Amino acid sequence: MSTGPHIVSDVMTHTVVAVGRDARFKDIVQLMEEWKVSALPVLEDEGRVVGVVSEADLLPKEEFRDDDPDRFTQRSRLADLAKAGALTAGELMSTPAVTVHADATLAQAARIMAQRKVKRLPVVNAEGVLDGLVSRADLLKVFLRTDEDLAGEVRREVIGTLFPAPAEPLGVVVRDGVVTLTGHVRDTSSIPVAARLVRAIEGVVDVECDFSTGFPRSIPG
Repeated sequence: MSTGPHIVSDVMTHTVVAVGRDARFKDIVQLMEEWKVSALPVLEDEGRVVGVVSEADLLPKEEFRDDDPDRFTQRSRLADLAKAGALTAGELMSTPAVTVHADATLAQAARIMAQRKVKRLPVVNAEGVLDGLVSRADLLKVFLRTDEDLAGEVRREVIGTLFPAPAEPLGVVVRDGVVTLTGHVRDTSSIPVAARLVRAIEGVVDVECDFSTGFPRSIPG
């Protein structure tokens, strides 16, 4: 995986199963089972995403199968009751679809998922046409980067930028994604900056700074 910032197109799934507005309830369930997915984008025209059908949209049909809801339930769960009687994707889908563009950063995609409480996002182009799908699991792929890969990026992007000519060599040790910076620095204001830049590297689990500060002691000749 290339050095950051990583974007959605780096991790998204390109092969995506989708349905049209007229897809029938049972066909939707069968596709979810066949493809082992919990949601399907709903497309129209030339592949434009107009909504998403998820397991949550399908469950009301089972929930209210043998239930005669009281007036409070009828008022408070009107949308779910409507989905309990729905037959097609167009009637079942949540719309408008929550989507993301391929050039969005992974952090931006993660914020959208958290704010909108969704587990996956259809990836669309400028015209809203489906390009792929990104899930929570896809966003976590950055944590599969090796310790060696992370250490190399820290040395290039952080140490080489903030400390281009250190009085003494600075150490970068990465273990299980946790980065430890060691060595001697004269400018203490650079330490929190270094920590922030390292933490911003995708795949870093945490960062620890074990710098000594001030002027280095002279080494006896």
